[in-house]
Amino acid sequence: MSSLARWCHRHRLAVVLVWVGLLFTLGAGVGAAGSAFGNSPTSQDTDSARATALLQQASNSAAAKSGRVVWQLDGARVTEPAAREAMTDALERIADAPGVAAVSSPYTAEGRTQVSEDGGTAYATVAFDRDVDDAQVDHVKELATEPGTARLRIALNGQAFTVNPAPNPIADAMGIVLAFVVLLFVFRAVWVAALPIITAVVGVGTSAITVMLLSHVLTLSDTTLTLGSLIGLGVGIDYALFIVNRHRTHLRAGMAVPESIAKALDTSGRAVLFAGLTVVVALLGMLTLNVGIINGMAVGAAVTVALTVLAAVTLLPALLGMIGVRVLGRAERRELSAHARRSGARPGPWARWAAVVQARPRALGLVALAVLTALACPTLSLRLGASDDGNLPAASTNRQAYDMIAQGFGPGFNGPLVLAVQAPTAADKEAEARLVADLGRVDGVAGAVAAPMKAGQSVGVVSVVPTTSPQSAATSDLIHHLRDTVIPRAEQGTSMKVYVGGVTAGNDDFASVLMSKLPVFVLVIAVLGFLLLTMAFRSLLIPAVGAVLNILSIGVAFGAIVVVFQYGFGAGLLGLGAGGPIESFVPILVVGIMFGLSMDYQVFLVSRMREEWAHTGDSGRAVRVGQAETGKVIAVAAAIMFCVFGSFVFGGMRVIAEFGVSLAVAVAVDALLIRMVLVPALMHLCGKANWWLPRALDRALPDVSVEGPADGPAHAPRPTREPQTAGVAD
Repeated sequence: MSSLARWCHRHRLAVVLVWVGLLFTLGAGVGAAGSAFGNSPTSQDTDSARATALLQQASNSAAAKSGRVVWQLDGARVTEPAAREAMTDALERIADAPGVAAVSSPYTAEGRTQVSEDGGTAYATVAFDRDVDDAQVDHVKELATEPGTARLRIALNGQAFTVNPAPNPIADAMGIVLAFVVLLFVFRAVWVAALPIITAVVGVGTSAITVMLLSHVLTLSDTTLTLGSLIGLGVGIDYALFIVNRHRTHLRAGMAVPESIAKALDTSGRAVLFAGLTVVVALLGMLTLNVGIINGMAVGAAVTVALTVLAAVTLLPALLGMIGVRVLGRAERRELSAHARRSGARPGPWARWAAVVQARPRALGLVALAVLTALACPTLSLRLGASDDGNLPAASTNRQAYDMIAQGFGPGFNGPLVLAVQAPTAADKEAEARLVADLGRVDGVAGAVAAPMKAGQSVGVVSVVPTTSPQSAATSDLIHHLRDTVIPRAEQGTSMKVYVGGVTAGNDDFASVLMSKLPVFVLVIAVLGFLLLTMAFRSLLIPAVGAVLNILSIGVAFGAIVVVFQYGFGAGLLGLGAGGPIESFVPILVVGIMFGLSMDYQVFLVSRMREEWAHTGDSGRAVRVGQAETGKVIAVAAAIMFCVFGSFVFGGMRVIAEFGVSLAVAVAVDALLIRMVLVPALMHLCGKANWWLPRALDRALPDVSVEGPADGPAHAPRPTREPQTAGVAD
């Protein structure tokens, strides 16, 4: 790493120009090719997947997009002549529009059920051709909303008309500005505040363009870019900060700029590289789940982290070489030029706190453990699913249409269940009719209607409207009741096969699949963390404690999203709708991300302790000094991540806000309670056992040096005087 640092320092202008050229080259590629984001369906063997496949096989139109046009007339029935004439004209023009396959109007004999019983709400279904493009859909939207007036309110929803909230660039900028303010306030040096942000922005910008190009090769979700920015800005600023902080320490000690950069990269740079690789490994580990939407997000986030690490170990040394000693504040530069001695400085607050933890490890450890357990308890009631349009902002046309439908036809009408019925014989068709009659008497079913089957057709479609909303737990219970009891009873003695499908059932199946895999994935992540930390620190106890605490940290992240988004405390104030289930893929991604971030802090904290242990062989002193010298930078790094992650909560996207809340709370708690209280307290209680590793295992494990050449075992520690930690801890 020191050789890389010296090369980047000698060729600093060339390194900067290479990064700038890379940005422009990739940007030109995106300008020419664009992006091709899209959500891929899961390939899981579920009941809803079989229903979809059966319907697609029976009719090509089953897979086409469709949407609803919903309207209400204030103070009057939608069948009054003025409203009827305006909407009939609009629907006729929609039927003639390019890309439209059919329009079902409520003003026809066949569509009379599309008017609510009170006459206050009506809707029309627009079915599109399979090859319809976005421009044609947008044209239909314009035609549908043209008749709207102050009295005639029109809104759109359904798959074809779904409008996802766009990422809010102001939220990204707010996080960056807050990070700059935190760095400037703590370090009182403009370049210390600017360099980590410049490095992170370049890394995230390069990765965003790369991910856009990768979308032509891989199936990547349209939220991949926002998620990558969220993770990349947080880790990118932190990684650069750790290197800059070590560089400043060496400069204050009188080291020349080139040597200081080389030493910083050979110590903190190694830790950054190791931490970044663990995050990438954790993210790519999600590929083992074989879930399309998660695969894309994992690859996109891993690319982002990899490029931010690359920027931290190449671009940052070049920039440090360009600004020289100006990375120190003016007062620090005056001290350095005057050869002032800092040895008489009073211990800083982090050194004093480290001494407090050493003096009272049991009491402080128990308090921290109790707080963490309380914060993680809501995880026990975690419910996965998919939030419906009722959780969108009130100004959204999808939300308005959802509310109109719920008011006129009932909440379950927003997410009907679609039963695919395989009925090859006449007896099976009779069994289907009996099933429809039985469904109307099932608790939780508002109504069930079978579409007429044409002659020679063997696949029927039954629409079942629940009495509850698509995201309701009662709807999920109804799905399981139909599959476990009602449908098997109807199939008995026949060759009829019935599968429960539709968007609502598909979301429920997706949540069940991921929930079943979540415990195994957490266990795999914990074992992976144990192995990586064992190689890094040549210890068994530290990795074991780290693995357990990583799980506790993930529990805190889950607890935060359950309280805010499932219980609904504060979600409404943020404009993110009422309480509802947590998006199914969020916990899986949070596990991978929080594992990596927790490993980051563990590596930066314990590597400094390990370095001191290698010099002295005094475990208590090593833990205290390591905590004192990394406390400030870990706290600042956590504050920066909290600002960056927290800013994404205000972006208007519920899924991204779930990531923002969970990661912001978990990072703050992980840094301040786990790394600054619980880890050092446990290590003080364990003493020299922290560093024990069987000799046979030590020889078998590969040698991974996190803190450079000095990071070796303390076979013969030399006695040293108590170090002065004030210069780096306060």
